[in-house]
Amino acid sequence: MLEVVNEVKLTISKDNDNPFLHGPFQSNAREYTADTNSLKVIGEIPRDLAGMFVRNHHNQVHEPLGNYHPFDGDGMLHAMRFENGRAEYRNRFVRTTGFYAEQGAGRSLWPGLLSPDLAERRGWGAMGAMKDNAGTDVKCHAGKLIASMSQGSEPWRLDPFTLETLGVEKSWGRKVPDGVASHYKVDPFTGEMMFFNYPEHPPYMNYGVVDKNNQLVHYEPIELPGSRWPHDMGITQHYTVLHDLPLYFDPDLLRKGQHKLVFNRDQPARFGVLPRRGTNAQVRWFEAAPCYVLHITNCFEEGDEVVMDGCIMTDYKTVPVNASTNLYERIRANLDKHNNPTRMHRWRFNLRTGQTTEQQIDDEITEFPVCSNDYVGRPYRYSYNVLYKKGDWLFSGLKRYDMKSGSTARYEYGGGRYGSEPQVARALNAKAEDDGYVIAMVADMTTDSSEIMILRADDIQAGPVARILLPERMGIGTHACWVEADRLHGENRLPVLN
Repeated sequence: MLEVVNEVKLTISKDNDNPFLHGPFQSNAREYTADTNSLKVIGEIPRDLAGMFVRNHHNQVHEPLGNYHPFDGDGMLHAMRFENGRAEYRNRFVRTTGFYAEQGAGRSLWPGLLSPDLAERRGWGAMGAMKDNAGTDVKCHAGKLIASMSQGSEPWRLDPFTLETLGVEKSWGRKVPDGVASHYKVDPFTGEMMFFNYPEHPPYMNYGVVDKNNQLVHYEPIELPGSRWPHDMGITQHYTVLHDLPLYFDPDLLRKGQHKLVFNRDQPARFGVLPRRGTNAQVRWFEAAPCYVLHITNCFEEGDEVVMDGCIMTDYKTVPVNASTNLYERIRANLDKHNNPTRMHRWRFNLRTGQTTEQQIDDEITEFPVCSNDYVGRPYRYSYNVLYKKGDWLFSGLKRYDMKSGSTARYEYGGGRYGSEPQVARALNAKAEDDGYVIAMVADMTTDSSEIMILRADDIQAGPVARILLPERMGIGTHACWVEADRLHGENRLPVLN
């Protein structure tokens, strides 16, 4: 079975020279449904792989209004569901309010990150000027997928089996007017989902908890000194870790409605540790070396300490991208992690003494670190990170960290091949944390194709055990999630840790 269920009309001008609308980032118009009877499989799909891999993707439909940034495009989900050695693939647009409005108009109605001053109508995100593209993150909670954009958007629910957009979360979505930022976390033991947002008005951050029955049970204002630009958060068994970092819009210009990111090298990073359903008054702020943090692997408790592992950016070099001269080179320079290096790092926040200690884990540039869902918020051993092609925002391979022994392993995709954020899928009846698979979506520019790649989590350097070729080459995307087969129906499982 291979079916094109829908095709949207792309209106991007052939003369548009923005490199983030061409090549690896070229938009896709078709929505497919296919299975392994119609898709080429190289190798053998493991029979003990059960669940669904989902990747989000900024997929621009219309000629941009203003300067296009690769975080502006319409959200498109790609999902591969596995069962008994077989697989089924779907890709669908996230049909947000903004997507429908622009489909009706046949053109772009909202600007993106680089041109908020062009906004003529109400928008979404921390800046309040963007289209709600729901193109950044995707997670599964309470039996439904949730897609959102990085700067905060309405929580868009999708059916995990059909990828049908079901609309804004009905039970609590309207109760969080500042939306849900990307990188919400689901506790595999309690089924609770923790989230945050960061509007440009006081208190500048809000924090919420949705229980396993999909009810908003906690929503708390978190007072910050001013508007901030955080990206991630962490959870442990009992605590949540929020970020207040010295990267933000220039406050004087922001009061004039202008957005210029600045990195204050003299301002410590702050990490707020609070009980899971704690109040603003209960936040304990821990100071650390000035830095920016895009993504963390995991947080956990160890004695008196809360431990956070992730990729630190010790010196954010902001390159103005609003000017027209060398615009694309400036965007690329900001995204290139060899220009703004990110490396594995560990922070320890001592709840007894109030002290922070830090440790650099590695000197190689990596990012988008992930661990197994079953170990989120608990002590864990393995982090799987992406490697970067120098000079581009393209993922060239994977690196595995053994956080206990300090050993590493790697797998590189090869020339002209670029991947997504990986995901860890533990095997049915897994006997160890890494008894299972690492899955990524890979685009091959040489063969003009895309695939879902499956590697053994305990032996990534051996290369893929299976590659499933997709109906066409799909645009480069980043964030993904893995949903265990039983979690597709709700939050009623307890992981078995080994």
